[in-house]
Amino acid sequence: MTVHFIGAGPGAPDLITVRGLRLIERCPVCLYAGSLVPRAIVAAAPPDARIVDTAPLTLDEIIGEIEAAHRQRLDVARVHSGATSFYGPFAEQIRRLAALGISYDVTTGVPAFAAAAAALQLELTLPGVVQTVILTRTATRSSAMPEGESLDRLAAAGATLAIHLSITNLARIVRQLIPHYGADCPAIVAYRVSWPDQQLIRGTLADIREQAKRAGITRTALILVGRALAGEGGIDSRLYAADHHHLMRPRRSAG
Repeated sequence: MTVHFIGAGPGAPDLITVRGLRLIERCPVCLYAGSLVPRAIVAAAPPDARIVDTAPLTLDEIIGEIEAAHRQRLDVARVHSGATSFYGPFAEQIRRLAALGISYDVTTGVPAFAAAAAALQLELTLPGVVQTVILTRTATRSSAMPEGESLDRLAAAGATLAIHLSITNLARIVRQLIPHYGADCPAIVAYRVSWPDQQLIRGTLADIREQAKRAGITRTALILVGRALAGEGGIDSRLYAADHHHLMRPRRSAG
């Protein structure tokens, strides 16, 4: 018996990985975070599968479902939104499973920041502009931020920021970032990326809060900030330059 942790991606059912989908298709128990994972994704489970929406459950109740499956030797598809690699309850679950001696593995998914960049048809890095992306969040009602990871400190790098779980802090975010990035710096609120009601609100630090407020966005949104979001001003990368030689494109002889 194995618990398969699966990143379902940002929302669209066809953005789950082939591996993740195949696991869902064969697991007789499927636990999914219904607040962020569409029912269409777990509809691929076997017809007689036990399907449980874990959104209203506590951690103890979720582990209880897994223990029950373990006693029956039934594999479990534990389906989360995004990629499973950050800002989720993944770590606390595997700690419990390790203590119980229950086997598990992990299949990653498409992270929201990557899906947002694709929807915007932008790169988050541009040669000559920025080459670093920082994934972060701010403290709301969830866990506090560790000392040294304040937004003000991270902003000093000038990197593209992908700020998760923080739309209710947008006013404070703007105040903290303007001294580092300038009021004219591009800012984007990406709401429910890849879902049918997706919204991509483009603005600057000067006006993004007002735009998001008018749109009534209060949850399930990613905030992107940085000069690369303008999609201009960069230089061509060296990768395909005619005078750039490497293993796959060695220097040609003069003859």
